[in-house]
Amino acid sequence: MLAVATTALLSATARTTAADLRARGYAFSFDEYVAEYNKTYSVAELPDRKAAFLGALEQIQAHNEQTPAPGWRMGLSAHSDKSAAEWRSLKGLHRPAFFAHHAANSLTAAMPSPAASLPLTVDWRKEGVVTPIKNQGGCGSCWAFSATESVESALAMATRTVEGKPELIELAPQQLVDCAPNPDDCGGTGGCAGSTQPLAFSYLVSAGGMDAAADYPYKARDGSCKAGSLTSVVGIKGQVDLPTNNYTALIGALVTAGPIAISVDASWGMYEGGIFEPTAGGIKTTIDHAVQLVGYGSDNGVDYWTVRNSWGEYWGESGYIRLRRYGEGKEPCGTDSSPGDGFGCKGGPSQITVCGTSGMLSGSSYPTGAFKI
Repeated sequence: MLAVATTALLSATARTTAADLRARGYAFSFDEYVAEYNKTYSVAELPDRKAAFLGALEQIQAHNEQTPAPGWRMGLSAHSDKSAAEWRSLKGLHRPAFFAHHAANSLTAAMPSPAASLPLTVDWRKEGVVTPIKNQGGCGSCWAFSATESVESALAMATRTVEGKPELIELAPQQLVDCAPNPDDCGGTGGCAGSTQPLAFSYLVSAGGMDAAADYPYKARDGSCKAGSLTSVVGIKGQVDLPTNNYTALIGALVTAGPIAISVDASWGMYEGGIFEPTAGGIKTTIDHAVQLVGYGSDNGVDYWTVRNSWGEYWGESGYIRLRRYGEGKEPCGTDSSPGDGFGCKGGPSQITVCGTSGMLSGSSYPTGAFKI
């Protein structure tokens, strides 16, 4: 295949930032982008890739040069040359199960302590219970990554409690892509076409465990299920689905149970850093992506949630995004009027209410009883 020339990928610390772009008057060429992110294109796709990049650069400049300056920055990433269809494939949470179906192994979440008694800040990354950033590629498997990461963290939390130190094992999202059933078309039709974290947890309970990533490598495409031929390394006993749009339940579970699988509207594809918050037009309400909540805190008086994405370490703040946190009774809400596209199982309601920045309070769950096999 004839392709444009490339150079070695620069390190995350050396990549061109929003500040670099501003200093250059946003005069950053497509050829420079190709070199910095080690891109290769066929001759046929080159014009579309260049047009997508130039459109992204224009949007980045328009956002970052607003007056007053916004609280978060847009910047270039390996995804800045993607088409609208490819952006959709980076997500993959369509019609989650929270509003129509509950997994058989789901438990009723106990209400946590009042928010006033919770720590001022939590960052589970610092406690050694969060694995390195992953990259789902062009497969709509965010649900599998969110679930996998949460099982990894659940095991680390369990061993941290029992043994005094966490044990991190990299697990196989490809197992969920290939094997987890989705009979009611919740989150899509399964695999790279989308599913949900509760369905992933339910499958793992019935399957008896999850395989190691080293034994079941990620392929970023659908495949035949190999789970029965491998030896599982981690199991879970059940799951908890948290109350919908409940700030206190989510922050309490985050403090007591560890990282949580959540659902969001990932309208922030060009995010580079800062605390993301809704624009003047209000909260976005099409829930289309699954991620992992790993902490919360405050920066210069602005509260935020720390959320782990699955688009690689060169996206956002080294793979993470901070979402604006408003507090109990203050979180913005909106109506998702197209749940068939974004937030409802087949046969589910015609519209739903979603709350929190990017709708992040709308659907949250986590595995219970994690154990090493």
